[in-house]
Amino acid sequence: MASKNTKKREIKFSLLYRDMWQSSGKYVPRKDQLAKIAPVIIDMGCFARVETNGGAMEQVNLLYGENPNQAVRTFTKPFNEVGIKTHMLDRGLNALRMNPVPADVRELMYKVKHAQGVDITRIFCGLNDVRNIAPSIKWAKAAGMTAQATMCITYSDVHTDKYYIDMAERLIAEGAEEIALKDMAGIGRPATLGKIVKHIKTKYPDIIVDYHGHSGPGFSVASMLEVANAGADVIDVAMEPLSWGMVHPDVITIQAMLKDAGFQVPEINMKAYMEARSLTQSFIDDFLGYFIDPRNRFMSSLLVGCGLPGGMMGSLMADLKGVHAAINANLKARGHAELSEDELLVELFDEVKYVWPKLGNPPLVTPFSQYVKNVALMNIFAMSQGKERYSMIDPNTWNMILGKAGKLPGKLAPEIVALAKEKGLEFFEGNPQDNYPNALPHFIEEMEKLGWDRGQDDEELFEFAMHEKQYREYKSGEAKKNFNKELQAKQEAKFKANGGNMAQMPDFRALRHPNAEPVSAPVTGRVMWEFDFEDRSVKPENGKSYKEGDVLCAIQTMGRGLEIVRANFPGKIVEACKEQGDIIQKGDTLAFIEK
Repeated sequence: MASKNTKKREIKFSLLYRDMWQSSGKYVPRKDQLAKIAPVIIDMGCFARVETNGGAMEQVNLLYGENPNQAVRTFTKPFNEVGIKTHMLDRGLNALRMNPVPADVRELMYKVKHAQGVDITRIFCGLNDVRNIAPSIKWAKAAGMTAQATMCITYSDVHTDKYYIDMAERLIAEGAEEIALKDMAGIGRPATLGKIVKHIKTKYPDIIVDYHGHSGPGFSVASMLEVANAGADVIDVAMEPLSWGMVHPDVITIQAMLKDAGFQVPEINMKAYMEARSLTQSFIDDFLGYFIDPRNRFMSSLLVGCGLPGGMMGSLMADLKGVHAAINANLKARGHAELSEDELLVELFDEVKYVWPKLGNPPLVTPFSQYVKNVALMNIFAMSQGKERYSMIDPNTWNMILGKAGKLPGKLAPEIVALAKEKGLEFFEGNPQDNYPNALPHFIEEMEKLGWDRGQDDEELFEFAMHEKQYREYKSGEAKKNFNKELQAKQEAKFKANGGNMAQMPDFRALRHPNAEPVSAPVTGRVMWEFDFEDRSVKPENGKSYKEGDVLCAIQTMGRGLEIVRANFPGKIVEACKEQGDIIQKGDTLAFIEK
């Protein structure tokens, strides 16, 4: 046992509140939920940093009809006020989406996010191409943010400790103030990670080193102790009920381990921990749990061989289910034995191991992990038909192969190069950003035509330029409508799966709004919402306030003309349940209003 009198360096903890959710499922907490959890996280007293946004978080805000800019400002504000650093995940060339982003939109992101209260940006390139990270370092620093340059950790003959040490040297030369080791699949080997950290801290003692390791294959706890001994400054952690599984180790375990090793680590206010745990569970019970794959709660050593991120397991298994029957039909037609789901899973993992080096060993992180998995799955499907491998490669994967997203770490197999030439495809040797010209003038012009406000600090302009399709659907209300349908279907499916009596199926919308009162249709007819100044019927937006007696809508009946529906009490609308022109029955819920 380590001597309790021997004091080692201080190690700080960063809570991955964003990644906890996005490694577990599809959606993230709403703005009101983030506002509830933030002060409790602060009361825990053990976090120097909190991951508040970035990655796909802001895109999924739009998908369920919430303004992501308001969500970011709401979540960062309490941490800013007490001096806890906030950080975001930044995909370099891809910024906050899955595909490349114009340079002027990337540059605007740092100005917007710093204005919204984000202190640190964790910049990574899914190919570890420093050219895709370097401009972001410059833009982030110019905007007043801390530039944390990131290395995507994986394990292969290409990805040696020398490979990462050389990359760290180049990132620091480009001006990086911190280095993060993003062990996105948790397959980094502890001893190798320790060598990388030791080199950085020995040569650059003032550079902050942060380790981020997923718990999926089981290495990450050992890795955290190894990098701590090597000089790491910050360790990323999670907390119940979303720790472990395919997510991250829990702060309680890591704090106890490092404390026993003699490091200075903060104490945890366990009363606040339990409150944060309970609140997080309440968010799961509210709606987020319907989109969490239960398989993500389990660790799997099968990931050691294939190297895929654990967070992909849900989508991967869905993909397998989608093609399982077709593959078996193909095998049966050719006189071969059919495969069980487990046999198919092992075959897919083996195929990933086979094709990964042939595709140039891209780090298996979003979106390149999906590309490699897709090639492997399509190979298995093609071979079940008696066809050759690589019969089906999608355009995004070809862009990776051809160098349009950056330089691959390894060499392409001769058969891949030959296939590209056979298809008349050209390899790209230049800077990937050159393929994506500036675009802000186009979006500014479009917003002016539509009469949309560019927002505080140009944040709405940024969101439109970053997520054009999703932003349009958010503005039109289509996103909220689609999300409510998706959630309703999930809730009903779970009710049926649990053996519920269909005649007694609850109104799940009411469960979503426990503090709201439903407004029911007094008659049967066709709903007509309020009219705007151009006499167009407009469905009210969430958050619109009503006084008692205000007109909520009208119902066009067959024989009685228009029936006016009024608010019975003052409040704000939290969900309008019917669309303009819908035929409704007497007693149907029109909307929910919260007092």
